Amino acid sequence: MRALISVSDKTGIVDFAKELVGLGIELISTGGTYAKLKEANIEAMEVSDLTGFPECLDGRVKTLHPTVHAGLLAMRSNPEHMKQLNELKIEPIDFVIVNLYPFKTTILKDGVTRADAVENIDIGGPTMLRAAAKNYQDVAVVVDPTDYSLILEELKKDGKVSLDTKFYLMQKVFMHTANYDAMIADYLRKERKDYELPETLTMTFEKVQDMRYGENPHQKAAFYREIGKKQGSITDAIQLNGKELSFNNINDTNGALELLKEFTEPTVVACKHGNPCGVGSAENIEQAWDKAYEADKVSIFGGIITINCEVTAALAQKMAKIFLEVIVAPSYEKEALEILCQKKNVRVLQLEDISIPQSEHAYDFKKVNGGLIVQTIDSKLLDEQELKVVTDRAPSEREMEDLRFAWKVVKFVKSNGIAIAKEKQTYGIGPGQVNRIWATKQCFEHADELIGKGAANGCVLASDAFFPFDDCVEAAHQAGITAIIQPGGSVRDEDSIKKANEYGIAMIFTGMRHFKH
Repeated sequence: MRALISVSDKTGIVDFAKELVGLGIELISTGGTYAKLKEANIEAMEVSDLTGFPECLDGRVKTLHPTVHAGLLAMRSNPEHMKQLNELKIEPIDFVIVNLYPFKTTILKDGVTRADAVENIDIGGPTMLRAAAKNYQDVAVVVDPTDYSLILEELKKDGKVSLDTKFYLMQKVFMHTANYDAMIADYLRKERKDYELPETLTMTFEKVQDMRYGENPHQKAAFYREIGKKQGSITDAIQLNGKELSFNNINDTNGALELLKEFTEPTVVACKHGNPCGVGSAENIEQAWDKAYEADKVSIFGGIITINCEVTAALAQKMAKIFLEVIVAPSYEKEALEILCQKKNVRVLQLEDISIPQSEHAYDFKKVNGGLIVQTIDSKLLDEQELKVVTDRAPSEREMEDLRFAWKVVKFVKSNGIAIAKEKQTYGIGPGQVNRIWATKQCFEHADELIGKGAANGCVLASDAFFPFDDCVEAAHQAGITAIIQPGGSVRDEDSIKKANEYGIAMIFTGMRHFKH
């Protein structure tokens, strides 16, 4: 039996090769792998000696030869194939141990050039892998070093690799090459700055971890990472304490992080079940926490907290008084970390580049039965040139500051969404209702229940989309709202404007909505 070995990832290859030789398997190898084997005094044949043709074009052509590929593709059960091999004096190859040029490692390097990237596109490797995998009944093809032990176990026990294992290895090959080609295609698209949605969409992700379960215990789940440099992403956060992140932890934390990125001043965002429940901005981070906490002392229990400043010992002492699922911040004072880590279950994460936004060309996905809906992320907040005062009264400077604050929050509230705020603190959030008046009333009810009767008095209100009727303005007046920010665009806009003027409420149109479904 013969095995062809050519690997970029040389993990465990020397020990594996020694075992193969010990089982009477002849080795063929190339380039750096051949040198590695010879260094370990392992007998191997160079592929050029097999083919009778030297490596050429700086190693670009090594294994692209009929002697190699006929040896891989010949079906042992086909007498005509075996007759042709005999006539051509070609011996079958029974094992292929190959992994590919390190394209991912290359493109992740700082300052990598296009020429470097292109040179690390493997040609011979994928060709051999696909050929061997196509003939899986006769060839065991290995791309993953973790499978070496499985191969050896079966060889030692049965003298061969089982058909079922070969079929499993075949599947891994095509997953491996698909991943490799998708990385290359994605790199080239970005290199060309091609931001159009393509005719065919192929993306690749690497598993970060298996999860105990998904949204519910009866659902399977895993966490995958996009390949490439992703700043400000939970995939790059360092976990300093606590249990493994769950499916819901990751989903909720991602939403909290994206909302946090809208703020430059010291800010704390508390989220629960994909919606913000308390947001506060202030001159220092302790005051910002106080605002976020006071906004909803109930929902914050078991919530997700994201913070855009270093966590101080004083802040850690406040947070430690309640149960929190996840805390994410760019850094922690030593004493703060000691305080938080006393609670073994709280997941404490450090994300240094927490405020760096996603590329505006990044994709957002929603899986539907039988398909995928793809859009670019909602990277904009508002267009300053489109802001329009539509009422007789313009907002005061203080109101305008709060309107901007509330608009940032409502962008991340599930539609239909309403948020009210005052002095850079949320007072009530009405998420995910099937009509806007329910979301509006819910917002005021939450404020009254959580902060106190009449809490909405003097607040401003933000709506993620237009008012279809003037009932929301009427409700806002009854609650004491003084200013409103909304996209506008309803055929009944004039009804809402008229009602706002009647009550002296200032209203701003943004010309941009933020549905979040």
